[in-house]
Amino acid sequence: MYSLMKIGNIFIKILMPLVLGGAILYWMYRGEDWQTILHVMTDEMDWTWMLLSFPFGVLAQMFRGWRWRQTLEPVGEHPRASVSIHSIFLSYAASLVVPRVGEFTRCGVLSRYDGVSFPKALGTVVTERAIDSLLVMGITAVVLLLEMSTFGMFFRKTGTNLHSILHGFSLTGYLVVAVCVVAILILLHFLLNKLSIYNKVRATLSGIWQGVVSLKDVRNIPLFTFFTLGIWVSYFLHYYLTFFCFDFTADLDFGCALVTFIVGSIAVIVPTPNGAGPWHFAVKTMLILYGVADEKALYFVLIVHTVQTLLVVALGIYAWLAINFTKRNV
Repeated sequence: MYSLMKIGNIFIKILMPLVLGGAILYWMYRGEDWQTILHVMTDEMDWTWMLLSFPFGVLAQMFRGWRWRQTLEPVGEHPRASVSIHSIFLSYAASLVVPRVGEFTRCGVLSRYDGVSFPKALGTVVTERAIDSLLVMGITAVVLLLEMSTFGMFFRKTGTNLHSILHGFSLTGYLVVAVCVVAILILLHFLLNKLSIYNKVRATLSGIWQGVVSLKDVRNIPLFTFFTLGIWVSYFLHYYLTFFCFDFTADLDFGCALVTFIVGSIAVIVPTPNGAGPWHFAVKTMLILYGVADEKALYFVLIVHTVQTLLVVALGIYAWLAINFTKRNV
């Protein structure tokens, strides 16, 4: 019985995200001419803008590392800035293999190299996630309000209505959405089961709670706010600058960039490696809504996501090398 439960946990943690992401990607790109995609990358794409986007991808993770140090200070933990940043780099890379494992990875790195309490570190991660979720919800509400007129204009000019949009979805499209929803529900069930285990460990719960309430004792709230905004502004610029890599997205307005960014940020909640699959599907669908041809939208999401994922891998490798040459301070 225990073996079956263990196998089930492995499937939920590793195999299901890979199968889900792979299935969505296969459905989206089946029958595509890969030579054409390669031609777009080598002859039609402006790599200057892609390279200009890289510093913002790095900066977003560095801001997260600096902000994390701030949330740890009130609970009596003072990790080094370099170790904090390297742990963030490693966490993103680790999550490519097992979604959501990065939160535990970065706590483990701080515990091993700077003697930071693992439960306290995990508690501050919960705090960070709550803050980021609230911020994304706020941005989403603002974007919807700002872009409501754009959607209305689109519907009036094209004669599109909700019925025709829904009618345009194939059976496979509905299945993809349904599978994503089921995956989220399974993830929530899995997390609740894990939390029930933590409830049995008083010391761990105490550490997590200390981390959660640490925010009220952060010494420099303006700096904390700056780091929080910096994370998401950097994420957005990392994404937005890629619009100028392609002639079919370069003329899209700022509102389109915001909408597709938010939709993509919400899509990565589905547990797949770096949001692969759900992110492609969500962003591609919104780009089509803004007038980008179906095939061009597919090229955009595939190339941008692949290149940015490779950046995450590169940062993870760098951090792994750097952390192995770091002296432990425990």
